[in-house]
Amino acid sequence: MAKRDAVFPAGRHDLYEQHRYSAAVRSGDLLFVSGQVGSRTDGSPEPDFEAQVRLAFANLEATLKAGGCGLDDILDVTTFHTDPEKQFDTVLKVKDEAFPLAPYPAWTAIGVNWLAGFDFEIKVTARIPR
Repeated sequence: MAKRDAVFPAGRHDLYEQHRYSAAVRSGDLLFVSGQVGSRTDGSPEPDFEAQVRLAFANLEATLKAGGCGLDDILDVTTFHTDPEKQFDTVLKVKDEAFPLAPYPAWTAIGVNWLAGFDFEIKVTARIPR
C-alpha cells in the first residue's frame, strides 16, 4: 500500500474536525484534495453565492499550498452544484479567473441536491512539483 499523509491548511477549519476527514491526502507525487466549500473558519457556509464560490477557491488554494502545490499543479477538477442552471455563469467567471490560460485542468461538473448546507464544492487532484 502506498504511504499517505494527511494535509491541513494553516488555521484548520472546524469542518474537518466535525466531519472527521482530511483536507487533502498526499500519496507519492499526487495530492488528493477533498471537496472544498465556501466555509468560514467556524465551518458555516458563506451565504452570498459568489462569495461562497470565491471562498471555496481560496480554501482550495490554502489546502494546495499546505500540500506543496498551487493552482497550476491541478490535473483534474470535479465541481458540485446545487442549482447548476442558475449558478453556472458565476462559477465559470470565478473558474476562469483561477485558470486563465491553457492548458486547463480536466473538469467535470455535477448537479446535486445536497451539499450539507453549501451550494458549491470543488474537489481536485494535483501533482506535487519536485
